[in-house]
Amino acid sequence: MKIYDATNKELMAVSSIARDGDDLVIKGKIFGAMPMTAKLRPEEARAALKLLDAKTVLFLLTLLFRKSSKA
Repeated sequence: MKIYDATNKELMAVSSIARDGDDLVIKGKIFGAMPMTAKLRPEEARAALKLLDAKTVLFLLTLLFRKSSKA
């Protein structure tokens, strides 16, 4: 999976997402070079869900079935 910035440049290439106890561990490379391991804790996941409104949740559910709109 790749994450892009506002100018469509690759920001991060995620190589794995796995569970580590109660945390979610995301491994990848930032800017194609620097390895990174990030942990998402349960309280931070709950905080992220509070940022979503109903329209965004609906969009996320349909995102998997949409075609890419590459620039």
